[in-house]
Amino acid sequence: MVAITARPPLAKKKHFHLDSKAVLGPIFIAPAIIYVGALVAIPFLLAVYYSVSAYTIFNPSYAFVGLKNFYSVMQSEIFRRTLINTFVFTISAQVVALVLGKFAALLLMRDFPGRRLARGLVILPWAVPVSLATLAWQWMFDSLYSVINWTLQAMGLIQAGHWPQWLGQPDLAMIAVITVHAWRLFPFAVVLFLAGLTSVPKDVLDAATIDGAGFWRRNYQIIVPMIAPIMLIAVIFGTVFTFTDLSVVYLLTKGGPINSTHVLGSLAFQVGILSGDVSHGAVICLFLFPFLLIACIFLLRAMRRHEV
Repeated sequence: MVAITARPPLAKKKHFHLDSKAVLGPIFIAPAIIYVGALVAIPFLLAVYYSVSAYTIFNPSYAFVGLKNFYSVMQSEIFRRTLINTFVFTISAQVVALVLGKFAALLLMRDFPGRRLARGLVILPWAVPVSLATLAWQWMFDSLYSVINWTLQAMGLIQAGHWPQWLGQPDLAMIAVITVHAWRLFPFAVVLFLAGLTSVPKDVLDAATIDGAGFWRRNYQIIVPMIAPIMLIAVIFGTVFTFTDLSVVYLLTKGGPINSTHVLGSLAFQVGILSGDVSHGAVICLFLFPFLLIACIFLLRAMRRHEV
């Protein structure tokens, strides 16, 4: 008969409260919540608070006026022009940056001498401070010393005495602002497209080439559907960044000439901060929210449909 010896009791492991998911999870997410609350939620609630008041820098006493400020802003011709400018600015800059970024990414995927250097130089428009970059572009668009006009004249496209006033004519000023912002978005689009293109299996492209698919069919029937979620992420970030940006417009044209290049951000800054009319500036800022919310919901649903 075999004697069965009793095992010694296992030593009880020490239990720390920080090992619990119920404790550790909130600790990790708390900084993000505090950050969003302090820099997004509180300013948004303040904007709502000021938008229904007659608050100005010269008369800081709160007086409730209801929706009067919203009606006053929507009756302004400058605001209506600014709202159109914001959509034109956002959509045009996105399209230019994405199209150029896609072709640049395709070029940077190929092997050629200096490819690593080229990939590094592509990041420069994103890395250079916007103030320095805009000053350089302001010189390039200068009415007397424009290198763009000089190049166009050397190519025979314009005459010596008929140089376009890039920052002095409303339509040309809008084109200049869109060009500068698309130039800033270009590196972001290139990096995202490079990440998407490298994730496409090479075997699929080789099989399509053997089956007789040319460049355009491989691009639009194979590559684009496979990297569609990454493209939509680029569109979401680019739309939010462009729709709320005022730096390029303010530094390059300050909304001129004759308020023809204002976007919602620059007009809100001019009215609410420079002019001191905080209540109307807050109303203009709040018009950013519904359009961005609708755009983000639409793009996120589209991205969900394209997920594999």
